[in-house]
Amino acid sequence: MNSIKENYREPVLFVIKALAVYVLWYLVYHFWLLPDGRLDELISRNIVGVTATLLQLTGYDVFAFDRIVGIGLSNGLEIIDGCNGIETVGLFVGFVIAYPGSAVKRWMFIPTGILIIYLVNVARIYLLAIVQYHWYPGFQVIHDYTFNLIFYLVVFALWAVWALRGSNRIRPADSSDDVGAIADYHSTPGIDNSSDSDSKPGSGKKSGSDSGESADRTTETD
Repeated sequence: MNSIKENYREPVLFVIKALAVYVLWYLVYHFWLLPDGRLDELISRNIVGVTATLLQLTGYDVFAFDRIVGIGLSNGLEIIDGCNGIETVGLFVGFVIAYPGSAVKRWMFIPTGILIIYLVNVARIYLLAIVQYHWYPGFQVIHDYTFNLIFYLVVFALWAVWALRGSNRIRPADSSDDVGAIADYHSTPGIDNSSDSDSKPGSGKKSGSDSGESADRTTETD
């Protein structure tokens, strides 16, 4: 009974910690950062600027102002609050903090993961702008399903990397078992070990065996 409790203890603690971190982030974001607006404004404008630069470098005629970026005569994309990856960062950080692991590795992995999420989001907006310009009829489906799915798969892959690589969950094999086995073998009554060694000289050693379109000409993206 106690062994069953021990087996479930770590998963339950992990879920509780992950939910606690995410709920805390949700409350901070929705009741402080989102009403304040400055963090969303900063990140959304930054994504627009970087996306516009990438589009220009790849030969597109780009327009960009405020939170809107687009190509040529397309409707353009508006990076609204909640579509800039901030909430997703909260999910990612909550998992990494909750899952057991080295503190040093954790605080190195979190900034790296946030940077990857940011770059993937920029790539998502970049590709959505191209899809909107070249294939507008398919834009909504790709926006709502394909790229969002890819985005969250990247976050899941980061979780998996942390769980497998960063958590130090794999322990080295304990050689004491092998030593004990050898000792038991040599001390077993009724076995003449000396005759074996006499018949085979030199053989004494033994080895152990993780929107919609706006009212004007822009399309909100999330």
